Amino acid sequence: MSPSFLKRYRVEALLGLALLVLWVAAWCWQNPGSALNRSEIERYMAESERIPFPPEERVELRKHLRGWLEADDGLPVYMLNLMRFYPELRRYEGSLAENQLSPQASNRHYEDVVIPMLLKVGGYPVYGGKAQGRNVLVHEPGLDEWNRALVVRYPSRRAFMTLITDPAYRAVAPYKLMSLTVVLTPTSFELAIPELSWMLGALSLIVWLFVAWRCAARRK
Repeated sequence: MSPSFLKRYRVEALLGLALLVLWVAAWCWQNPGSALNRSEIERYMAESERIPFPPEERVELRKHLRGWLEADDGLPVYMLNLMRFYPELRRYEGSLAENQLSPQASNRHYEDVVIPMLLKVGGYPVYGGKAQGRNVLVHEPGLDEWNRALVVRYPSRRAFMTLITDPAYRAVAPYKLMSLTVVLTPTSFELAIPELSWMLGALSLIVWLFVAWRCAARRK
């Protein structure tokens, strides 16, 4: 490749290199990695004992968490959160006496603190929304009256455990546990379709840029 060619296309080459570096960085940030090994599982299980969950929930949590970690396939996790706010903050052994916020404000404080920690381990919210009313099909008390739904993507189960065993996370976790009951269901990826209007807009822009480039090249 001649020096004249490099000089002529210097901007394009630098832009291409910058985009490549950006893509590699994003890939490393989102790379799921390998499945958890036995020593990691034991370490995470030991550290999870320090998370200030209500005492009556610890036995079931320990059992289900261990089973999920032992079945790790090393792939990303999409965590479904179904949330129902308490009428007022729930007090339990290990909760924060100084927390005098409303349930909604308490959970909002939790999310404001945790979102940067989530991004640090490669996770991010995929979808979030408020319930529009009661369930359409099922009206059983335990399965109805949800207030909010959230789906969070984690690069791996390791990333999830890294987050919830972080001392900074443990300090803020009671703000969530005091404010609502939550169904936390891990799921694997099968299908995700972006909003069709945005897809059409992006495709139209790509076609326009390609046609404009071709027309400019012909005029030269």
